[in-house]
Amino acid sequence: MKKLYEASSTAVGGRKGHVSSEDKKIDLELSTPKGLGGDGGKGTNPEQLFGSAYAACFGGALQLVAERENVKLEGDVSVTANIEIGKTKEDNLQLKATLDCYLPGVDVETGENLVNMAHEVCPYSRATRDNITVTLNLLLDE
Repeated sequence: MKKLYEASSTAVGGRKGHVSSEDKKIDLELSTPKGLGGDGGKGTNPEQLFGSAYAACFGGALQLVAERENVKLEGDVSVTANIEIGKTKEDNLQLKATLDCYLPGVDVETGENLVNMAHEVCPYSRATRDNITVTLNLLLDE
């Protein structure tokens, strides 16, 4: 792999600690959600951070493939990543992701094609492929 960019972040104290990036653009307290046995404190958690990162990356992939396919979007792309954590039959923790993708002004066929193409090129989708269940939803103008 030819490196284009590198980011470095450090977590201290696990789910009840603190996370920061080397450049301090991320500098956040962490709290364990009540659903995982924590106090549900004011801090964020790994699932929220992962969801935010996946949503942003997938949104960028959608914009990239729309541009490559000469599809004119009528506004900003929006992606909401819903991240679930649960247990497998073997009692292991496992993630699941649902990506709700809004592409303004496109028809169903075009939107579905763009979402599927983005899923092929997005680095987060590539990293999670065959590791976690990812559901892709296309949201349309009402």
